[in-house]
Amino acid sequence: MASATGGRYFNISLSSEHHINPFDLPVVHEDENPSDILRQNIITLVGLFRIMLGGLSPEEDAMIDRAITETYALKDITGTTDFSNLVPPLLSDLELVLSGMEGSDSLLLRLTKYTRGTWAGFINRPTNVDINQKFVVFSVRDMEEDLKPAAMYIVTNFIWTAVRRELKKRLLVVDEAWFMMKSDDTAGFLYSVAKRGRKYYLGLATITQDVDDFLKSPYGVPMITNSSIQILLKQSATAIDRIQATFNLTDEEKYLLLESQVGEGIFFAGSKHVAIKIIASYTEDQIITSDPSQLLAIKKERDGLESGDTEQTVQL
Repeated sequence: MASATGGRYFNISLSSEHHINPFDLPVVHEDENPSDILRQNIITLVGLFRIMLGGLSPEEDAMIDRAITETYALKDITGTTDFSNLVPPLLSDLELVLSGMEGSDSLLLRLTKYTRGTWAGFINRPTNVDINQKFVVFSVRDMEEDLKPAAMYIVTNFIWTAVRRELKKRLLVVDEAWFMMKSDDTAGFLYSVAKRGRKYYLGLATITQDVDDFLKSPYGVPMITNSSIQILLKQSATAIDRIQATFNLTDEEKYLLLESQVGEGIFFAGSKHVAIKIIASYTEDQIITSDPSQLLAIKKERDGLESGDTEQTVQL
């Protein structure tokens, strides 16, 4: 889709050539306090490290918080400085600060794979991702399963930082958003984006194959119920009762969702909702299909066209 629309596509994986520095800071606007912005960013980073390091004890949580603050201070980034043009630290700078703290051995051991191990290439370098396009896609499909929550957190935070840097109308679409509901830190962060996005002219759309995972999260329920527009497609029998209660569905609507075909469901706008059938145009279908048989047919057709062009060139 990104290629078809002239956008940018970033494949985030362990071997990715694209790097995102989680220590990047947003621009401080006139109505904002630098100290508040820095403090909020530190809180966000502590949440990231809870995910990356497999959880933190209360002592480790406090130590990471202090270490991040000192790491920023090494680069003259404090709540009283203008850090808009300062170079942010890297993860290896945090490792250096932690190495000088008593009782940090366990944190350092868990941090090593991100500073010198398999993940260092993606997370321990200056950001080199340019999203100055109308349509940008980040994919974590090729990322290892246990690293996907951290990757989605880093990417979403990077986008959020970019959104706050320049005020203009944007839409952030998070596919497979149920993955972010698996952790309170990732779910809480996505919820904060949903709440604060309007201030920065940002709309948020979440897509998930498992609505029930959203409804099990204390952050997911308010995100769904406070959305201005919702679309429910075919649902499983195991989740339908919870969905019926959340969306105040009638029994007829409940059975409609159980028996829906591809593209069929219910469209909600405010207190109004109606049955809907979504029909993609031929061009849309060619771009967005994930059906393996269709993808093979498209490839075969494309290969045939390319070989035909070659034959015509030879004849000329």
